[in-house]
Amino acid sequence: MIDPRGPRFGAWITTFVLVITLLLSGNPTVAGVLLALQAVVFALGSRGRSPYQVLFKTFVRPRLQPPAELEDEAPPRFAQTVGLGFAFAGTVAFLAGATLTGQIFTGFALVAALLNAAVGLCLGCEVYLLSKRFTTRGATS
Repeated sequence: MIDPRGPRFGAWITTFVLVITLLLSGNPTVAGVLLALQAVVFALGSRGRSPYQVLFKTFVRPRLQPPAELEDEAPPRFAQTVGLGFAFAGTVAFLAGATLTGQIFTGFALVAALLNAAVGLCLGCEVYLLSKRFTTRGATS
């Protein structure tokens, strides 16, 4: 179980990184490297080891009141895996010189991160929960 404010904190950092990536996309190599670094963060987050969560736990969480409730870590980890897919595809596109494709994949990841950061809507988490509903329903029928 995790503090739900942690993933939102990470989503703000991710939003910042993805905006910078898009701003630097005039140089696809630089954008590709920056997006590759974010992909590494997503990969670590999908394993429950996000550096952004370490920052949250070390510097932010001690200054906050305890959370009203905790949440399962599986949906945010799945969301990190989805983010990894978009970041990987965008990285490959940027490094291959397909700047527009890289920008599109980065934009998809940015929209998801910004929604999570700003209003707490985690699209990857929602997909995870929907898939669980469908797989559970099918298993019991």
